[in-house]
Amino acid sequence: MIKRLLAKLGGTAEVPEDFPGSLDADEQVLSVAPCAEGSVVATHLGLWLPEGRRVGWHLVSKATWGGDVLTLTEAEEARRIDGAVFLRDLAPRRLALSGESRLPDVVHERVTRSIRTRHHRELPGGGAWFIQRKVPGRNGIELQVRPDPGTDEKALDRLVGALVERLRESRDLPA
Repeated sequence: MIKRLLAKLGGTAEVPEDFPGSLDADEQVLSVAPCAEGSVVATHLGLWLPEGRRVGWHLVSKATWGGDVLTLTEAEEARRIDGAVFLRDLAPRRLALSGESRLPDVVHERVTRSIRTRHHRELPGGGAWFIQRKVPGRNGIELQVRPDPGTDEKALDRLVGALVERLRESRDLPA
């Protein structure tokens, strides 16, 4: 009862009683939506999935909303070079939400706000997306690289090395 009152007074959503995750002490709940598998909880640090696992906003590659279904494409780190993070998309996951919730709007806002810049560069064999993103809970930005299938890895690595050097010189990327 007191948790519910504090959540309403503080303008935050209430964590469901059966929530399997463990929020950080200062983690702010922004929205909650029930689904068949449990609940989806959005916080300022990321999106908690029904199994109690948080996906940071910087690792949400794509999220779409339609017909009460939130389709989430999560990225995983494939490798790191000179401070750049190479990502690989996982299979999209469909979450059928029930009831009224601001969750789709919160997801859209948080993912969009995490992106500082993005551009695509053509390279031998394909190309790559270069995304500068804010990582919740950290200072500065992270350079993410999402290569197209078939992209020449050596050419990409050379380009990433040069780009990281320029970003560090401009102080846009932590050393």
